[in-house]
Amino acid sequence: MSGLNPHLLATPPPPVTEARRWLDDAPAGLRVIDVSQAAPAEPPPEPLRREIARVALEEADAHLYGPVLGLPALRARLAAEWTAAYGASVAAADVAVTSGCNQAFATAVSILAAPGDEVILPVPWYFNHAMWLSQQGLRAVPLPTGEALIPDPDAAARLIGPRTRAIALVTPNNPTGREYPAEILAAFLDLCRARGIALILDETYRDFHSAGGAPHDLLARDWRGTLVQLYSFSKAYRLTGHRVGAMVADAAFLAQAEKVLDTVTICPNGIGQRAALWGMENLGAWLAGERAEVLARRDAVLSALGSLPGWRALSAGAYFAYAGHPWDAPSAAVARALVRQRGVLALPGAMFHPGGDPAGDRTVRIAFANLDRPGIALLAERLAGDLEGLSPRG
Repeated sequence: MSGLNPHLLATPPPPVTEARRWLDDAPAGLRVIDVSQAAPAEPPPEPLRREIARVALEEADAHLYGPVLGLPALRARLAAEWTAAYGASVAAADVAVTSGCNQAFATAVSILAAPGDEVILPVPWYFNHAMWLSQQGLRAVPLPTGEALIPDPDAAARLIGPRTRAIALVTPNNPTGREYPAEILAAFLDLCRARGIALILDETYRDFHSAGGAPHDLLARDWRGTLVQLYSFSKAYRLTGHRVGAMVADAAFLAQAEKVLDTVTICPNGIGQRAALWGMENLGAWLAGERAEVLARRDAVLSALGSLPGWRALSAGAYFAYAGHPWDAPSAAVARALVRQRGVLALPGAMFHPGGDPAGDRTVRIAFANLDRPGIALLAERLAGDLEGLSPRG
């Protein structure tokens, strides 16, 4: 077929899908430790599954088209919780429910930018963000984050040009797990407001932040007209297959979002939205336990990596550890060798960097949230030692 979209053709394949093709090379009879994808491996807790079953059987409206911007009750609940959590004033009219957080990002970018425009992304970046920009004919402008893996607002300011439309941040970060300090986020909001561009803040993993309270105060500041905050119910309540996310922005912005969402999905999943609402209303204690367990696993992964000669834990948080590997080889070759020789499927750092960036070749991402403590210990055993055909880094 001729005449395919050149922007799509230039976009790399989905990294997790690509990496899973490597499983054909895994050692026979060895259970693979899959740390490639940041998604719950278990279904929602049983009480929530029972509620989903009840909704499916008893609520006819759950199977029909619903409001484009989401169920009013879910929008109102999220607005109330965000108002309380952030010391802010968020109204239901400032909330849109989307079919997952990726759709929220894609919608925000569709509103803000036209082909040829630019969006600044800290590097390492979340690959789906870079992929969407590529597909839309937009330029992802890389913002290096250095050893600290924290973006610098002053460095970002120097990258803003006449076609810059937004800066997109993810915190806790995917892929690094790094939690961006509140003062850094405030500085980015001030920068974006002063320069007349948007700040897109993806907080998919906010429920697993190590801070006990609000991780920032952006929604208590002058945020309208600048901030677009994104959220996902997928990780909090294990609703990945139901595709429920959210966007918080001012009502004028959401009026444009309604055009995009009506064209793409018409409305979010009705059963998934009701499940998310029930989770917010009933699973607070359960979610607190999930957060505590994920943070304990983070500490266990940091300890395990710290015990491995040559490995270096650069950052860890939420679902992720970002680590420097000990071999003098590109990260893609290291990741393939880990599958073939050790039965470990991790994503190479190169998948989170622009092509040719040498920093990506020195790192791997480990999505540890689905490993219990014995699983983390086994992962450390498999990561230890030499890999055939690869030389240690000097």
